[in-house]
Amino acid sequence: MNHYPPCQKPELTLGTGPHTDPTSLTILHQDQVGGLQVFADEKWHSVAHIPGAFVVNIGDTFMALTNGIYKSCLHRAVVNTETVRKSLAFFLCPKLERPLTPAAGLVNAANSRKYPDFTWAALLEFTQNHYRADMKTLVAFSKWVQEQESNNKLIS
Repeated sequence: MNHYPPCQKPELTLGTGPHTDPTSLTILHQDQVGGLQVFADEKWHSVAHIPGAFVVNIGDTFMALTNGIYKSCLHRAVVNTETVRKSLAFFLCPKLERPLTPAAGLVNAANSRKYPDFTWAALLEFTQNHYRADMKTLVAFSKWVQEQESNNKLIS
């Protein structure tokens, strides 16, 4: 549950800064106040509240599983001066230790491998302990995984 109180100077703050979710999918129920924005076509767009509807965002894990064919949704939440905003998010994630790799058919001469294999546990550790989720999480995580693999080879 997210709670965004009114802010006297909303132009000076964000409810949450620009980021992509590290999850596979995020299912969001937002109230009638609005405030969710997505970045597309080089600008921010407000996501209108539709009664009875959910917003579904693609996350970094889904992007890795599709080898970048589907992109993570860069989004943020803005606040307003008058009304409390509430939203409820459900994060869909794989099992912690399940190896995550794109289907073989998604990697080919026209679409080379973009991300290393990983587990949700590793990505979760990375975003909780090393790197706050933002718009470059998967790129930074991929480098971190490769560094960890190199360090393990040096130790072995």
